[in-house]
Amino acid sequence: MSKIFQREEKFYMDAFADTLGRVGAAFGQNKYLNAIKNAFQNFMPATITGAIGVLWTNVLVNSSTGLGALWKPIMALEVLNPIFSAMQYATISCITIGVTMLLAQEIANANGETGAYPALLGFILWLMVTPTSANITSLAISGVDKAGKNIGLSLTQYIDFGKIVKDFNALNPASPLTEVNGGNFSWSGIFSSYTGATGLFTGLIVAIVGLEIYNLFRKNDALKIKMPEQVPPGVAKAFEVLIPTALTCIVIGAIGLICQLVTKAELNALIYNSVQAPLQKLVGDNIIAVCIMYVIIMLFWCVGIHGNNMLAAVKEPIFRPLLYANVAAYTSKQAIPNVMNLTMLQMFAEFGGSGVTIGLVIAIFIFSRREDNRTIAGISVVPGLFNINETMTFGIPLVLNPILDIPFIFAPVITMIVGWILVSSGFCPKIVIEVPWTMPPVILGFLATGGNIMGAISQLIVVAVSVVVYIPFLIAYESYQNKQAAAE
Repeated sequence: MSKIFQREEKFYMDAFADTLGRVGAAFGQNKYLNAIKNAFQNFMPATITGAIGVLWTNVLVNSSTGLGALWKPIMALEVLNPIFSAMQYATISCITIGVTMLLAQEIANANGETGAYPALLGFILWLMVTPTSANITSLAISGVDKAGKNIGLSLTQYIDFGKIVKDFNALNPASPLTEVNGGNFSWSGIFSSYTGATGLFTGLIVAIVGLEIYNLFRKNDALKIKMPEQVPPGVAKAFEVLIPTALTCIVIGAIGLICQLVTKAELNALIYNSVQAPLQKLVGDNIIAVCIMYVIIMLFWCVGIHGNNMLAAVKEPIFRPLLYANVAAYTSKQAIPNVMNLTMLQMFAEFGGSGVTIGLVIAIFIFSRREDNRTIAGISVVPGLFNINETMTFGIPLVLNPILDIPFIFAPVITMIVGWILVSSGFCPKIVIEVPWTMPPVILGFLATGGNIMGAISQLIVVAVSVVVYIPFLIAYESYQNKQAAAE
């Protein structure tokens, strides 16, 4: 009877593994998902550099919220703050530019094109659909007084523009002003909301659509300008892609114009309101959706497929903007808007590696009586402290292990729920700083919350929870191992 059960178990496990393997292969071979994943991975050094800028100006050299409030001598370094502020702006606040260029390059590489030009084209196409000027009319404020009466006041009611003209002309008689209109003015430039995380989905869509259109034109020989052989290769290449580039720009520009004419909204606003914001609300602000996501990630891991890599292209565009919205609010001393974000997921559901297996390592050290398991745990402890757990995943193994796969799947879900409760209740501060994923637990929690000790304590709590989740299954697994050894 036992052998029949074992055969049936093996059959279903093999079928399960085969099904997930097919899904994983489909994800892994998808050009666009791979390109998005690689673009974010390649931009990671820049985002971590920006995070250093945030740490410097807000946690270290800051007289009100940082170390400077406790240790005044460090404020001698405040003269360097503009460097780190600029570093933060050029990376985190301009993530859409960087990721758009990198994604355009990845799409072009997948289409068989080499060189750096596709990245430049991606930036050009994004810039074409991004507003670079604004006309502001009728500046005013409105509100309700204590009596419930609506009040509206225009800028001209606060400022005597006639007096401004008179005073200016008295100081500059050679070039007098004739008129100043306080109700209308124009502005040129790009809003940081477009270059930052709120414009991210627009950059992703424009890079993919634009480079695919460009690829169609590029492969059409009739659109290539052929130069004589004597012309240098670089010049010949430039002329070869001239018409495809121009046509691609016209098409993308036309899409942006049609969007504005039909919807009365520019493309960035349309994509943000119709795609990015709903996704963030549906998944990014929904603990149930996040838990389902981690169940899917861990199921992939159970059959030996890197689950995080499989869903990175979905996770990054949704949760990274939420993180950068928190960073922006934190640096500007405003209320932190989001509970969920990318670093929060790392802090509460990925510490010690996928499956929060640092909990299993600790459980083995405390409760295991088997030397083989303790040896694997000993080998895994140092990588686990840096959130790398392949030695544990494949050493125990956790892959296709029906007993330990249960806590492996559900431990990150449980710790995520606990973390969400801790943050939502105010026990743990909201996560405001991006931290390298290799940062050891507890230190990660401290830094991610802006140097707050409660962040470290909160992460200690979920580490303890992960240990508790693994303990009964470890005991059951070792009992199974002992029976198997006795049968042999």
